[in-house]
Amino acid sequence: MEIYFAPLEGITGYLYRNAYHDFFDCGIRKYFTPFLAVSQNGLTKSREVEDISPANNQGMTVVPQLLGSRAGEMKGYFYRLRELGYEEINLNLGCPYQTVVSKKKGAGLLADTDFLREFLDEVFCVAPVKISIKTRIGMERAEEFGEILEIYNQYPLEELIVHPRVRADFYENHPNLEAFAHALEGSRAPVCYNGDIFTMEDYRMITERFPKVKRIMLGRGLLANPGLLSEILTGKKMEKDDFKAFHDRIYGDYRKIMQGDKNTLFKMKELWNYMQFMFGDREKCMKKIRKAKGAAEYESAVDMLFATCPFGWRRC
Repeated sequence: MEIYFAPLEGITGYLYRNAYHDFFDCGIRKYFTPFLAVSQNGLTKSREVEDISPANNQGMTVVPQLLGSRAGEMKGYFYRLRELGYEEINLNLGCPYQTVVSKKKGAGLLADTDFLREFLDEVFCVAPVKISIKTRIGMERAEEFGEILEIYNQYPLEELIVHPRVRADFYENHPNLEAFAHALEGSRAPVCYNGDIFTMEDYRMITERFPKVKRIMLGRGLLANPGLLSEILTGKKMEKDDFKAFHDRIYGDYRKIMQGDKNTLFKMKELWNYMQFMFGDREKCMKKIRKAKGAAEYESAVDMLFATCPFGWRRC
């Protein structure tokens, strides 16, 4: 089984990837970057350049992800990324947020199949690298996926990563496993499953139901429980001390590169939206973490959480 680490905007940047790789990586085949928002200005934002710099991603197989709907603008990104040594680029056709969808980007590309076909025609005319796609199964209804998959089958995709929800679901409701089964049987490209794997039992359910699956992408489950992959592969659960050391590494790295406590704490609070589920009876301590305005206040709240709250996964 090949395991991928999903991209999460604002969270799984290179600092997080490196910390995870050093502490917990026992078999991640590919790390996908948070999307690079394609623009006519090209790859110029320092934050994005740093995130995909080979110097910041050593020892890992990293796949940059692009979010856009104009192949002409993507062309420069393709060639720049190839110059940096990247052989595969992933296209985001799944982001559900309105600010993205309204511009016919992310899942918004799925709303107009004629536009989707024209977009992919242009992409495969100009792309000098392998192209994979991360997709949802439609905008409103799972029945939309049949036509969308027919379109994908017209192109030489490196692989198709399927999050079997429609855009209207956002991250609610259950993944539509019937739609994923259709993808697995009908896709000409290799198919990867993505969605709602938070425990070993979730992983086993997918692999037992779909024995043909050879690729699985983990995302929110790994953010909540960085030891999940090790637990799946070896049965060994993450220790609290290891989790604390992992947190301290990320926190320390953010403090080195970010200006002021406010920016660092904003990043850490985003991460705690996921990591909190490793603790029971956490509400009081989490309230202190969220309200912290400075480093000392934040560190005290985190120490209290680790010292007083029962440790172990609680499903979100």
